[in-house]
Amino acid sequence: MDQSLIKKYAEVIVAIGVNVQEGDHVYINAGTESLELSRAVVRECWRRGAKDVITVIKDEQMALARYEEGRDDVFDVFPDFEADYLESMMKHKYHRIALRAPSLDLFSHISQDRIQRSQKASNTALEPVFKYMDAGDIKWVVAGLPSALWAKKVFPHLTESEAIDALWEQIFHICRIDCDDPAAAWAEHDAKLKARERWLDGQDFDRLQYTAPDADFHVCLADHHKWIGGSSVTPDGVSYMANIPTEELFTTPHASKVSGFIKATKPLVVMGKIVEDFSFTFAQGRVIHFEAGKNEDVIRTLLSMDEGAGRLGEVALVPHSSPISQSGLLFNSTLYDENASCHFALGKSYAEALREGTSMTEDERKALGANDSMIHIDFMVGGPELNVIGHRKDGTEVPVMINGEWAMD
Repeated sequence: MDQSLIKKYAEVIVAIGVNVQEGDHVYINAGTESLELSRAVVRECWRRGAKDVITVIKDEQMALARYEEGRDDVFDVFPDFEADYLESMMKHKYHRIALRAPSLDLFSHISQDRIQRSQKASNTALEPVFKYMDAGDIKWVVAGLPSALWAKKVFPHLTESEAIDALWEQIFHICRIDCDDPAAAWAEHDAKLKARERWLDGQDFDRLQYTAPDADFHVCLADHHKWIGGSSVTPDGVSYMANIPTEELFTTPHASKVSGFIKATKPLVVMGKIVEDFSFTFAQGRVIHFEAGKNEDVIRTLLSMDEGAGRLGEVALVPHSSPISQSGLLFNSTLYDENASCHFALGKSYAEALREGTSMTEDERKALGANDSMIHIDFMVGGPELNVIGHRKDGTEVPVMINGEWAMD
């Protein structure tokens, strides 16, 4: 692998993603297959003047060992000291970098009960941490990197080493690393996303209507919703790019005003399992029926996590012509597949996707229609046959996407 591209990727993650400033504290969460990239990211953080860099490396096989060998009572507990430690980092403004490869179906044989209980325990314990993230002053970025498991899933016909190289090549291209000036390319991309953000905000849509061969879906938008595309900005005016790559424009749906039928157009990788061929029917904002061709029990588990899990927390628009979609590859990674396709998320809404939302209480956001939950699970619904019509409060209809592409183009 070209080491110069690894270095450029690390520079983009640190400078464009979390945008490390002189004196920043940084927390890096990565996997065992990320060591080469993690070392480059850590070096870049120090080079840009970080005051402290904490790195935590986790191994999926060790996580699997806990599920396979752990006594049953361990899945209902998340250590208080660990939650306190993570909350303390938030209080001290440790900005977060996550370097991830999807676990795919590594946990496919683990009982859904164990996975649900473990995630409930951790999500409940970490609720104070999530509130700091909601406030908007913690910069964060999620970026992908190949693992042997992921690379072979994307390129099953190649040897393991060939697959890893091929996946690196795709990541470098999709993330604008293989050009002469990645920083300039990201600035240009961000400007285009911001132009679309301004157009969507200016429409002030009341609801969106989705139609496709497997979609007849109506989504009202929350009061004071705000569209977000590209970079976010902290309260003190520092920009950051939360996802690398990113192609989406997203906002807040009204948690009680969603209806109709929608079928996913890509598999969903969640809880260490792959859910395929699934669909939802909504009424009055809530899922009232669902089906899945594979791992339907995972959907059932997700919807039972809490009261808000069966409602939408995000609506996102992505053109079919996005670089990820045009690669022609199914990545089986939410980070990549959600940026290849229009999508929704079950569960929690983002505070920044309401005007002045980061300064509101949870109850104030709920009053505007935002959803609250311990989960936020994206599922993809886009494709070349999807049409989206925006409806204004005065009854005016405005085409937003036609055959999977931006109508304003």
